[in-house]
Amino acid sequence: MRFDSGRIYKSHGKGNFRKNEFKHLGKNVVFERGVLVFHPENIEIGNNVYIGHNTILKGYYKNLMIIGDHTWIGQQCFLHSAGNLTIGKGVGIGPGVIILTSEHDASNIDIPVCFEPLKLERVIIKDGADIGAGSIILPGIIIGKGAIIGAGSVVTHDVPDYEIWIGVPARKLKTRKVHP
Repeated sequence: MRFDSGRIYKSHGKGNFRKNEFKHLGKNVVFERGVLVFHPENIEIGNNVYIGHNTILKGYYKNLMIIGDHTWIGQQCFLHSAGNLTIGKGVGIGPGVIILTSEHDASNIDIPVCFEPLKLERVIIKDGADIGAGSIILPGIIIGKGAIIGAGSVVTHDVPDYEIWIGVPARKLKTRKVHP
């Protein structure tokens, strides 16, 4: 295994932010104590959004994080947008949720995985979806409109509209009834 001993590391910053640094920041957005925001210039947040204590909004130097109106994000979440992250309107994200939009290529066994190039893949969570506490959403996933992800689930496949998925890896439990 070959190691890149000449690699230079640098900080991504302290996560401190000012409200005027966002690409867009709607009205009545609540940032609880301990929220960290990286690259706010690439983050758009709608109106009436709540972001819980010690959550990390990990924007990226390129691509966007978009959080729709009336979305609630619980405490200690990690939202990552290297590959683009779009969260619709009226979405609930429980405490401790992790949403990832990148992973290392890991195809060359002669290079440590952390030195492999990143593969960036967008994540979309559509309007009205609910992500249970402690769930993990992997890169490239689409969570459908009104879908529910059970607490502690690991989502490795797209979830269709109005379906309820649970488990590790998450699997379909049932479909929600749609009322006319």
